[in-house]
Amino acid sequence: MTIKTQLNESMKDAMKSGDEVRKRTVRMALAAVKQVEVDKRVELDDAAVMNLLQKELKNRRESIEEAKKANRSDLIEANEAEIKVLEVFLPKAMPAEELRALAQAAIAEAGAAGPGDMGRVMKIIMPKVAGRAPNDMVSAAVKEMLQPK
Repeated sequence: MTIKTQLNESMKDAMKSGDEVRKRTVRMALAAVKQVEVDKRVELDDAAVMNLLQKELKNRRESIEEAKKANRSDLIEANEAEIKVLEVFLPKAMPAEELRALAQAAIAEAGAAGPGDMGRVMKIIMPKVAGRAPNDMVSAAVKEMLQPK
């Protein structure tokens, strides 16, 4: 079952059960998917939908940070609830140790010597972590390993 199909099924279930948070969150995710499909005139595959959901998660996390600065606990709770709903549709997060091991392997494969080789390393590692780790976390791990000691 594709992620898009799972989203549609979850939307139906949320409407039947009256779960407003899940209904609102899934509807927003489906709207984002539909918008990209209309803009690009293509049907998104699971990888593209996963990337879109990762972006939505990142937006929620940033909103939580802003809400903390503004001392708005209601917004923090709402965003955390939406994050929990979205995480259901993504694969289990990659442990930091596994990410470091993949980064080390990608650096060795690319023959990278320093920060200037980061692009080559990222091209190798990104398909391997697709959807299991946020892009910023992957780039931070690679950047840290490429820093001269």
